[in-house]
Amino acid sequence: MAKIGYPFTLGVASGEPTSSGVIIWTRLAPDPVGLDPGRPGGMPAETVPVRWQVAEDERFTKIVATGTAQAGPQWAHSVHVKVDGLRPAADYHYRFSVPAASGGATSPAGRTRTAPARESGDPVRFAAASCQRYEHGHFSALGHIADERPDIVFHVGDYIYEGGRPADPPPGRYVRPLERPERTCRTLRDYRNRYARYRTDADLRAAHAAAPWTPIWDDHEVRDNYAGTRPGDGSDPEEFLRRRTAAYQAYYEHFPLRVRPVGTGLHMYRWRPYGRVADFLVLDARQYREPGDMLGRAQEEWLVGRLDASTARWKVLVQPTFFARRQFPDGSLSTDAWDAFPAQRARVLSAVDGGLVVLSGDVHNNWACDLADDAGRPVGVEFVGTAITSAPPATDNAAILAANPHIRFHDGHRGYMSGTAGPDGLELAYRVVDFVDRPGSPVRTVAMFGVEGDRLKGLISDAGLKSRDQPPSN
Repeated sequence: MAKIGYPFTLGVASGEPTSSGVIIWTRLAPDPVGLDPGRPGGMPAETVPVRWQVAEDERFTKIVATGTAQAGPQWAHSVHVKVDGLRPAADYHYRFSVPAASGGATSPAGRTRTAPARESGDPVRFAAASCQRYEHGHFSALGHIADERPDIVFHVGDYIYEGGRPADPPPGRYVRPLERPERTCRTLRDYRNRYARYRTDADLRAAHAAAPWTPIWDDHEVRDNYAGTRPGDGSDPEEFLRRRTAAYQAYYEHFPLRVRPVGTGLHMYRWRPYGRVADFLVLDARQYREPGDMLGRAQEEWLVGRLDASTARWKVLVQPTFFARRQFPDGSLSTDAWDAFPAQRARVLSAVDGGLVVLSGDVHNNWACDLADDAGRPVGVEFVGTAITSAPPATDNAAILAANPHIRFHDGHRGYMSGTAGPDGLELAYRVVDFVDRPGSPVRTVAMFGVEGDRLKGLISDAGLKSRDQPPSN
């Protein structure tokens, strides 16, 4: 067995929590973005045993589970361990190590947390993030998520950006320099290196190590504005499907997912129950998309069935794209959001009998919306989160608020959403940073909303924001 350099450069992560277990993850990569095509991550083409431990305490004096996983080259030496037999609603700590023959290194420790038991009414603390283009800024917002240590983190898409970058970009266009140019991702090696590039960021690693994640992708994990098996640029569909397959494999290799890719696909829509308080329904809005159909028939039937059967206080849709109607000042609607699929949106809303909350991203701004079915009956709310770093579009947001009375709030900072769902209420704070062009921005709350009668209730809001909040509560 060959000795390797320090292999845990990409950190550790956990995810997909249930009431009795989680998935813990790492990837061995002593040279994360190395140029040698025969050694992804700088690893030799051999399988390495990786020991893992789960403990009840940070010092690992109370070990509750341990074992050895095999990290092989076919999955870029990534490790996905399914840990079961844990207590519900409990914090745990985990770590990995490689044997002395490979260098004898030990990973940083991560903290994770199981979901509550099905009968529990305990609140759940969650964070939601999206759109973190590496070259557009520093990931300070993710460092603040790590500091909050939520019960679960949802990432709703554009975890990486697939586009290329020249060695000498135009002044002011990119914040973070690179030691060499990056090409547009098209191959498995390209996508692996792009994920590794992002995971070299200390704030991103900290956020993964601080709490379990349940992610869903949008488009930039493969290609901008792709839909199903169609690339969206007129290029060869068969070539694009090979590219998408490579992108999906790299996605799996860098997240603590419960399932592997099968053929050209990766099953990503799933249900994550949190006691009697919340059913989190994670939706894939890309893989099955067709004209007039965002989700695909099987996923829609699954979603409607889950909504109909749910007895949780809150039915939370975790998905990437703007869900509410959003008419632009010229009267147009987005062709890459739920506005392009009004019939399917109406069917989803008709399956809900109140208590709906939608968590979205994609548009690089904060928005908050009331939701109603086609008969005008209030059924819930949508919270749209801004980007971690990705630059916002040039949009007349004041005019959008004027044209859409159900959209109650807008803010243009970078940041994330932080919420608490309980049996008696749900509150969500828009947490923002003031700059991303350098590291270390502090974080603050620009607005906080609750939900009352399936409508938004403003709790606090900065005076200067364009918002339809009611006055702050005393």
